[in-house]
Amino acid sequence: MLRALHIRDFVIVDRADIEFDSGFTVFTGETGAGKSILIDALALALGERADLSVLREGATKAEISAVFTPTKDIGKWLEQHDLEAEDELVLRRVVDAQGRSRAYINGSPVNLTQLKEVGEQLIDIHGQHAHQSLLRGDNQRDLLDAHGAHQALKQDTLQAWKSWRVVLKKLEAATQDASSLAVAQEKLDWQISELQSLRLIAGEWDDISAEHTRLAHAQALIDGASSTLAMLDESESSTQHQLAVAVKTLGSLLKHDTSLQAVQDALVSASNDVNQAISDLNVYLSGVELDPARLSVVEARMSSLFDAARKLKTDPEHLFTLLQSLLAERDALIASTDIEALKQEESTLKQAYQAAAQTLSLARKKSATRLSQEVTTAMQTLAMQGGSFQIAVTETNPSGHGQDQIEFLVAGHTGTSPRPLAKVASGGELARISLALSVIASRAARVPTLIFDEVDSGIGGAVAEVVGRLLAELGNRHQVLCVTHLPQVAARGQYQFQVSKQQINQTTISKIERLQQPARIEEIARMLGGVKITETTREHAKELLTG
Repeated sequence: MLRALHIRDFVIVDRADIEFDSGFTVFTGETGAGKSILIDALALALGERADLSVLREGATKAEISAVFTPTKDIGKWLEQHDLEAEDELVLRRVVDAQGRSRAYINGSPVNLTQLKEVGEQLIDIHGQHAHQSLLRGDNQRDLLDAHGAHQALKQDTLQAWKSWRVVLKKLEAATQDASSLAVAQEKLDWQISELQSLRLIAGEWDDISAEHTRLAHAQALIDGASSTLAMLDESESSTQHQLAVAVKTLGSLLKHDTSLQAVQDALVSASNDVNQAISDLNVYLSGVELDPARLSVVEARMSSLFDAARKLKTDPEHLFTLLQSLLAERDALIASTDIEALKQEESTLKQAYQAAAQTLSLARKKSATRLSQEVTTAMQTLAMQGGSFQIAVTETNPSGHGQDQIEFLVAGHTGTSPRPLAKVASGGELARISLALSVIASRAARVPTLIFDEVDSGIGGAVAEVVGRLLAELGNRHQVLCVTHLPQVAARGQYQFQVSKQQINQTTISKIERLQQPARIEEIARMLGGVKITETTREHAKELLTG
């Protein structure tokens, strides 16, 4: 649950530190005092987009920190993202005067996507214009699915839809572009035939290039190696003979001066190296020979590889890799042009989609029946006696959302037929139905904290008392925060905060104060009686608080 909210320089709030308890908490205050600003600040900490308008005038940055008690699921999420899991969860957001935004979870920098992922597991916000969104079909479908916990079924249906559509597009392309695909395959067959006729070997070009260089310069290699061998070994002036004399001479001198030992050792090492070089040159000369016939074969092979590379617009060393690539491309093309195989695959995937969509549809119909009954019951207590609510689930064209059209229907009075919500519900009725849906759907919500931002607009009198009881009942299962202008709702809160505006140095500042019982009576009386508060309104306020 939400434990605390710390706000610095946000819109007209210079500084606010609010601590929260479980249960039902209300925020009240005059219009324009900044009640909804608190919700906006919290939404910012949960990952909503921000711009410079959130900065209090004259401030260099706005900063919001929200402190929560983490759930087990949040702990797992933090571990998966290599973030510190602590006894409290702190979401922090900073927006500076240059428009730069930074986000943190338990002090570690994160992106907005991560902040939103956490926020969706912590808080569900019902905005003051939620009832207007009920008029859109996609929102009606989403609300039903959320209430019925159809997320897994929706995901299965969407994935089956995507898989089916991919193969369906391949089938359509293969059917429509058969001639062009045949031309493409013919070109691939020619290219592959050219390369396969060469009997290519991986790494062949490097090997044959090295061999050609050796054969083409065989005479120079023989002459050079022979002359080097002669200098090293074949006369009294040879390097080998001179080193032997030097070693012997120094050896005779060592008995007179041992400091020559290092020189002696170096000469012995050099003599050994020369002997090894002489041996290696003899082995080399025994193996190298002039081979014009082999040179001719190698040059012919290189010419063939050059010709093929030129035709296929590549380099000779890439011919083997190109062949492998072309073979894979042809296999894929053959698979994509196998219309019968594609038809079979498309039929299988279509059946899989229809099965997933049918399972989702059955779940929706079951949830629709239950939710319709619950909302109809709630309408009887919301000044819509005799009215009924119905969710129609009818078949429509298949899509990633399934094969259902979801439509909310309402009958305002006994004996009237249910008609689409957008056509028959007045503004006040729509607001009441929206509130009933919000409360009923939220009973199944898995998030610990629910926020209602003036969702009770357009409601008054006895209906407001019912709304207050509904929200208070919801507070037994969730932490509920509600921004309200109705005294009947405010009186049902276990805790109440007053939001007010003050003028300080010609600047408007919003102040948030937690009210105790005497102050709550005054605030409820203000909400009941307006500017002038009388003893009568105070008595009425006391009755509401104790009722």
